[in-house]
Formats: sequence, structure tokens, C-alpha cells
Amino acid sequence: MSGILVIDKPEGYTSRDVVNIVGKELGTKKIGHTGTLDPLATGVLVLCIGKYTKLTNLLTSLDKEYIAEMKLGILTDTLDITGTVLRQEAFHITKMQILKTFSRFLGNYHMEVPMYSAIKVNGKKLYEYARNKEEVTLPVKDVHIYELELLSFYQDMIRFRCKVEKGTYIRSLIRDLAKELGTVATMTHLVRTKQGKFRLEQAYSLEDIKNKNYQILKIKDVLDISSYDLSDEEMKKVSNGAKIKINLESDLVLFLYHNEEVALYKREQELYKPKVMLI
Repeated sequence: MSGILVIDKPEGYTSRDVVNIVGKELGTKKIGHTGTLDPLATGVLVLCIGKYTKLTNLLTSLDKEYIAEMKLGILTDTLDITGTVLRQEAFHITKMQILKTFSRFLGNYHMEVPMYSAIKVNGKKLYEYARNKEEVTLPVKDVHIYELELLSFYQDMIRFRCKVEKGTYIRSLIRDLAKELGTVATMTHLVRTKQGKFRLEQAYSLEDIKNKNYQILKIKDVLDISSYDLSDEEMKKVSNGAKIKINLESDLVLFLYHNEEVALYKREQELYKPKVMLI
């Protein structure tokens, strides 16, 4: 079995928990996810199965959309509501201030990675430093915020939708939005609603998986891509990872040989070169 499966991750499970549960139900250990969701978070978790695990990096790079809720005036060590409260304070914020702040965060900005994350510094994960109460300089990364939309604001709660580049920590975004507003905040709820073309409406629950109520997707189902049937001679070249010259318009092409998916190739000037080998 090879393909892509879109799961609606439930709250309280790690992404690895979901991989293990689905792998057991499908009877395979060759399975992985394409973008971690915190246990608090729910929503789209894209799984790659069988030879499609080779597509993990490609699918992880897709843009993501979230709906998040943040509670103003409270800061925790994990930057979400499950953590230990570090600070509480009074605040006065208007809807207009929020809208102006959102507009300032569109585009590129430098994001400090949260302490409770799996990013490694000097070979050790940040959350290990946190648990051992060791000091460490947090990495800063460039991320891109495509869209920020205020959905609701009532008392101390802000609910918003955002579309972001891969690697964006919504907990950190909430911290930075609050700082710009002159206060602190923590994340109380998070749903990943999209990843690339994968939508929450397409996702299956763990109960669906247990009841065999799901569909395994193929590359053509999820990527805007052309396909090309290889001749015997072309197949020999592709199987050796060689570049190949064919007359196509697409930047990305799926090579087939006797109806079997062989490789994804990317155009480089007049030639196509390997991007992901599926054999």
C-alpha cells in the first residue's frame, strides 16, 4: 500500500501517536507525517504511506492555514494554555489596534522559536533544555505570513485565521502579536484547516480509519502535475537517476512506466532532473 491519507488529528494526541495508530490499522510501519501538530492542536495531518514516504519533504513544504484562539493578559512557559503560568496582567486593547497589528505582521518577519519545541540546538532538543531548566539561546527564523484575518474579539479572547509558510509556530506568532499590542497572550485553541490542497473537510477521523472508511490518495489527486509514460529506453535512464529531455510544458512531471509511478522530475532549462524517486 502506497499513498497519502489526510487525518483530522484529535486533541490530546501527538502527531506520532496518530502515525502509530494509523500504521497499526493499515498493517504497515512505513508511514510518516508531513508537519507536526502539538497535542493541543487539531486538524489536517497529512500522512505518507509506503513509497510515498519519499514525498514527505515535498508535502511538508506546502503552505498551511490555521484558525487560532489566544487569551490576552496571560503568559505561560509553553506559550499555550497547557503550560505553567508565568505572568498575568491587565490590558486595554481595541479592535482597531488588533487590525493594525495584524496588518503589520503580513509578509516576512523574524520569529523566535518557542522553548518547548523539537528544534535542536547543539544536538539537543529545546524542550529538553526547558525540562532540565537549562539556559539556551533560542534560534530565530525568517517566516512569511500570507494572511491574517480577525474572526472575533470579545473581552480577553481573540480568534483569527492565518495562512503561513511552513515552519511557522502559531504559539510564537501569538506571543509576538501580543507583544506588539503591549501585553502578553497564550494560545488556547488551534485547528489546522489546510495544508496545500489538503482541506479539513477531506480529512478522516481515527474512528473512520478503524471502520475502514477512508480513501488513499495518489500524487495526481493532490498535486497539479502532468504525467508522462516512459519508453523502455527512457526508463533505463530514469532508473539510474539521469536527466532526460522531453517536450513538456510543466515544471514538474510524474513519470509512469507500465502504469507504475516511477519518479517525480523537475524541469531545469531544457532538461528534466530527478526530484523524488519512487522506485
